[in-house]
Parts: sequence; C-alpha cells; structure tokens
Amino acid sequence: MTRRDADAAAASRSDRVDDVLAHPVFGLAVFLLLMLVVFQAIYSWASPLMDLVESGFAAAGGWVEGAMTEGALRSLIVDGVIGGVGGVLIFLPQIVILFLFIALLEDCGYMSRAAFVLDRHLRRVGLSGRSFIPLLSSFACAVPGILATRVIEDRRSRLITILVAPLMSCSARLPVYALLISAFIPDTRWFGGYLSTRAVTWLAMYLIGAAVAVVVALGLHALLGSRVVPGLVIELPNYTWPAWKSVVHRAFRAGREFVVNAGTVILACSVIIWALAYYPRPASVHAEFEARRQALATSSASGESAEADVESASGDTLDADLEARLARLDAAEAGAYLRQSYLGRFGSWIEPAVRPLGWDWRIGTAAVASFPAREVVVATLATIFNLSADETEESPELRAALAQASWPDGRPLFTGASALSLMVFFALCCQCVSTLAVIRRETGSWRWPAFTFTYMTALAYLAALGTYQVAIRLG
Repeated sequence: MTRRDADAAAASRSDRVDDVLAHPVFGLAVFLLLMLVVFQAIYSWASPLMDLVESGFAAAGGWVEGAMTEGALRSLIVDGVIGGVGGVLIFLPQIVILFLFIALLEDCGYMSRAAFVLDRHLRRVGLSGRSFIPLLSSFACAVPGILATRVIEDRRSRLITILVAPLMSCSARLPVYALLISAFIPDTRWFGGYLSTRAVTWLAMYLIGAAVAVVVALGLHALLGSRVVPGLVIELPNYTWPAWKSVVHRAFRAGREFVVNAGTVILACSVIIWALAYYPRPASVHAEFEARRQALATSSASGESAEADVESASGDTLDADLEARLARLDAAEAGAYLRQSYLGRFGSWIEPAVRPLGWDWRIGTAAVASFPAREVVVATLATIFNLSADETEESPELRAALAQASWPDGRPLFTGASALSLMVFFALCCQCVSTLAVIRRETGSWRWPAFTFTYMTALAYLAALGTYQVAIRLG
C-alpha cells in the first residue's frame, strides 16, 4: 500500500468515526460522557495528590512551630509564607491533570470535533465551541479552567469565557456548603426518602452559578459590542495516536507558568491577609489569658474546680480534663486576638452593610478573611467562635458553636435563612486571589480581574440580600 493509499484509508476511517462523534445529537452525547470523565478526573483523581500537598505543608508548618518560639516571626512563616505557598501548590495536581487531558484530546484529533459540535449552541451567548471545556473544568477549580481558555482562538470569546468561569461552583466552595447545609438545612425527604431538602440545596448551589453565568455572558456579549460570533471554521484532522512526550511537556509547562506567574501574587496577598489578622497584639489579651492559665494550674494542683474562672468567651465552661481546658483557653485567646485585629475591626466596621444579609461582624470578618481562598472561611469561623483553627466542616463542635451563636438580643445568629444567604454569597463571589491572579496573567491587565471581583461581589451581595429577605418572609 502506498502512502497515498494509507492516507486515504485513514481519512475513510476518520469519516466513519465522525458520523458519530460529529453528529449533532450522538456527538453531543459522547462529548458529555467524555467530559464527565474529565470532570471526575479533575475533581476526584487529583484529591489524593492535593491531600498530599496539603499534609506536606501542614507537616512543615508543624515542624516550624515546634522549632521556633511563639511570636510574629513564627506566625508569619507558618501562616503567611508556608500557608501561602501551600495555597498555590495545592492547585498543581488539578492543573496538570486538566492539561494532560486537553493535550491528549488535541493530539488525537478529538478536540476539533468537540468544538464543532458545541459551537452553534455557545455562539448564542457570545462564546465559542471551545469554551465548554474551560467552563466545565471550572466546576473543579477556576484556575485550570481559565488556563484552558488558551485553546479559544477568538479573543472576544476567550475574554468572556475567562470572566464567567469563576461563577462555576468550584470545589473550594464545598466546605462552606457542607458545613451550613448539614447544620442548618433540615433533612426533609420526599419520594419515599430518595430526595432530600439537603440534596436539592446542594444542586441549587451548583445551578445558580451556571444560570448566572449564562446571563452574565449575554450581558458581556452586549457590553463588549454585540455582534455575531463568527462561525467556527476548523479543519477536522485524521485521528492519530497522541505524542506522549509532547503531552507531558505541555502539562508541565502549564503548571510551571502558574506557579511562577500567579504564585507570587497569591503569596503576597496571603501575607497581607495574615498581617491584617495578626496585628495589633494587645498586651491586655495575653495578660488576661495568662492569668486564667495560672488560675487553672493552681486549681488543678489543689484539686479545686476553676471552671468559673476559665470560662470561654462563648459562655461554655471548659472540659474537665486539664489538657483539654488549656487547649480551649488557647483557642479562646486566638479568637480574642482575631477580634482585636485589623481584620476583626474591619468586620465590625462593615457590620451595618452585612446585617441585611442576616450576618453580624463575625460572619463578615470570616468572609473578608476568605479572600485568598474560600475554604479559609471554615477555619476563620472556628477561630472566631473560640475553637481550634484545625476544625473542619465536618466538626460537630463547630456546628454546635454556630448553632448556639446569637445576636445581642438573644436571637439565633445562624438560621436556615442566614445559612442560605451565606451559601448564595459564596456561590457567586470571587473570594479567590488565585483566580484573580490567573485572570491578570491571561489578560495581561489588572483591569479585568478588578472588573471580575467588582461585578461578582455586587452580584453575590444582591443575590444574598434577596435570598435572606425572601427566606425570612417565607418563614
């Protein structure tokens, strides 16, 4: 067989495969199934590696804590630098896996078919057929999703995709949903127990971001000068085996660019947030808690109960065990410092603005502190409510502390309405400096990350306000 005959045979085989993969109906079904695999890979397969990165930096922070005396320098290294670097590198597994898949699909020739099948649907909202993979990937994390927009050739469609990608409910929002849904959404069940209120709430948090993204894309399409998005003119190459060396190199290069270019901005913001949460350190707070420790040690040595003397700020008496009591005192002291910090004071300053959302200064402080990364809100809430910052969204102690929190007049702080308000806010806000740094990297300007943060924050506030006001009126 000559080379021409071999090429003709390959083209014929590709045409037969395209009868399915490029079909308006069957092609879309195959694409959705394939994207489910990609999404599952980014969302689940990267989890062990991300946990490994997280545990590695946690171990490094623990080693530094044991090797240095307590003070500002140790806190800067542990919470600012090590925590900031860890916040950068934890995204690497997702980024590398995503670009491995993109490179594989491009090299084998499938990506052109996927773009062809989806193009006519996405052009209605000013996007390109190549926008779907970045948007789908953003459900795991907006950072690799935005990096994936490099496959979009039309500059305008790429910009719109970048600006709406952060609206997808990424995995960093999950701890917020898990904590609030399990604690404040009743587990009402329908249809013989197969469908629950909590499951519907989970689904709603995902759908709200996608629905708003469509509206925002239409708005940006008009704002940037409404015009017909050019049809996708693309050559469908023959299917081939991917070049593995090239695939690995492209994934490695994407990861390296993220660490070098976005990582510096993320680290700087992490250090700034650390400083705002650490300073000032009033000597009166240390003196007060040191006196409590001394009283605890004295009463323990004499066998007397000192629970009344070491009562925590939340009103709960400390546990009977001495070590547990000391740990609770340490947590209460950390909460007192946070309340006195610039970040805590800022939370008190914005309380009038967040009260209509059903929040007080404590929730406002946690929302501001989560700017580097959304999942930080859980640890911040734990610190504010005098628990260890190591508490997770699954912690019964944290759930109980939130359930017992109240307004000055005795009303519960957290209700179903305020929980829904907070979840909707986090579903739509851009509390992720990593995302903003990558937008800056990909657009070459600070104008677009500033625009993204502004419009998403305004949307989140208005949606949270509407959610809370409607919820309390519906009881």
